[in-house]
Amino acid sequence: MRISVAADERVGVAQELIEELARRGHETVLHGALAESERDDWAWASEAAARDVAQGNADQGIVCCWTGTGASIAANKIAGIRAALCRDAATAKGARRWNDANVLALSLRSTSSAELQEILDAWFTGDPSTEPDDQANIAHLSAIERAPER
Repeated sequence: MRISVAADERVGVAQELIEELARRGHETVLHGALAESERDDWAWASEAAARDVAQGNADQGIVCCWTGTGASIAANKIAGIRAALCRDAATAKGARRWNDANVLALSLRSTSSAELQEILDAWFTGDPSTEPDDQANIAHLSAIERAPER
């Protein structure tokens, strides 16, 4: 799987994340502080990773900043992106199942190595729900994106 990864700093689990994705056999596209020639601020880096996913240049994305909040907000500004800030495996599993999340947001400050492993396990083994109510919610998100401002 091709994963677009962004971080605004090379701290916390940033480097470990890249190494772990490679160990799991994923190809990575790096942005922000993880790339040589890109702006490393969280809004720009997260936008770049989210655009990769939205444009089909990556299957999924992972965006990181100190708290994970700014990275998730920036990613969610891109049409078609459903970024979820996940601090534990249960949240990651639910984000994939009920929200069909396609971008994982992580905190560089508070995600431990053990939590990173658990979150990635849950994220990559989770499949979107096929339940009609769950599918209707995802369809409604797309309709919201297309709706004109009132």
